[in-house]
Amino acid sequence: MDALLSLANVLDRISRGVGKFASWLILLLIFLIMFDVVTRKIDFIKERSANITIEYGFSVSFILQDFQWHVHGALLLLTFGFGYLRNAHVRVDIFRENVSRRKQVWIEFMGLVICAVPFLALMIWFSWVMTSSSFSQGEGSESQVGLGWRFIIKSFLIWGFGIALLAALATLFRCMAYLWGNDEQRAIAEEHLQFFTDVEVLPKIELTEEEIAAAAAAALDDGANDGTNGGSST
Repeated sequence: MDALLSLANVLDRISRGVGKFASWLILLLIFLIMFDVVTRKIDFIKERSANITIEYGFSVSFILQDFQWHVHGALLLLTFGFGYLRNAHVRVDIFRENVSRRKQVWIEFMGLVICAVPFLALMIWFSWVMTSSSFSQGEGSESQVGLGWRFIIKSFLIWGFGIALLAALATLFRCMAYLWGNDEQRAIAEEHLQFFTDVEVLPKIELTEEEIAAAAAAALDDGANDGTNGGSST
C-alpha cells in the first residue's frame, strides 16, 4: 500500500501541475477575445485584414476566432484532472451524502473501477484514432481562411483524457489504501481524498422544536410589525 500511495502522489503532482499551468491560458483567451472584439470596430484594421485575406488567402478574424476556441478547448481539457482532484466538478450526492466515510470511499472506488477508468481509457484510444485521421487527411478549418493543422487541437483530447486518467488512478489507489491499508496508510489516504460529504466537511444545523417555534414566532412578529407600520403610513 505504501507503494500505491507513493505512486498516487506522483500522479497527483503531475495532474495538478499540468492543471495549474494550463489555467494561465485563461489570460491568453481573455486577451484574444478582447483584441478580436475591439479591432473589429477599427476601420483601418478591418481594411488591412481584408487586404490580407485577398493577398494571402487567409482571414485574420477567422484565425482569431479559431484560435479562441482552440485555447478554450486546451484549457478545458488540461484542467479536467486538476478539477477532479479538487472535487470541483458537479456531484449529485443523493445517496452518499449522509453515509459513513467508508461507504463513500466504496462508492467512489466502484465508480472509478466500473465507469471512470474504462471510459477514460476508451476515450484516449478514440482520441488517438481521430487525431491520427486528422493528421493523415491534412484537416484544417471548416472556413477555408481559418487555421489549418486541426490535428494539433485534437491531440489535446489525448492529453486531456490522459491527465484525467492519472487523476482517477491517483484517487483509485488512495481509495484502495483507505479500504485495505493499515491505520497509518488509511489516515494518509483520507488526508488527500477531497470528495467526502459529511458533518465534518459540511456542517449541518439541526434546530430543536423550541428553536423552530421561536423562529416562527419571530417571523410572525416581524410580519405583524410590518403590517402595523404599513397601516400607520396610510
